[in-house]
Amino acid sequence: MPDRDHDAPEQPRHFFTLGEAERARKELEPVLLEAMECRKRLSGLEENLAAVGTRIMMMGGVLVPYQKLTELRVEQRQLGESLQAALERIGSSGCVVKDLDAGLLDFPAIIGNEEVYLCWKIGEDRIRFYHRQDEGFAGRKPLDPRDLGPGKDVQ
Repeated sequence: MPDRDHDAPEQPRHFFTLGEAERARKELEPVLLEAMECRKRLSGLEENLAAVGTRIMMMGGVLVPYQKLTELRVEQRQLGESLQAALERIGSSGCVVKDLDAGLLDFPAIIGNEEVYLCWKIGEDRIRFYHRQDEGFAGRKPLDPRDLGPGKDVQ
């Protein structure tokens, strides 16, 4: 049986202009914040589940807190679904989540006939940086060297 995903033609890649990326960033910021919160809560929940599992094992399974485990598992499933939906929404925009913990998004773009990423991180007031696709966050360069930083317009 053929693999439909493998046999499907590759979708053309969307390249953002700075204006398009900025509009998408504004729309996606609350979605990214939701995904980050879900990830954080899932991490804490997984630690709680592991602790309950350890206690059950140490006590020989005699006193299994079924109600508590059921509640934790339901919450875990709901958080996982919310996280997945948020990531799918971001991905469907053409934007790439580079680091969910740091809140880092990249927007494919073309600068000087080169494929690059317009780069934005939670807490930054706008997209002000880019990097080549073979570079990461550490390789970020300002889009405009005259940009004076957060809250300042390019002169």
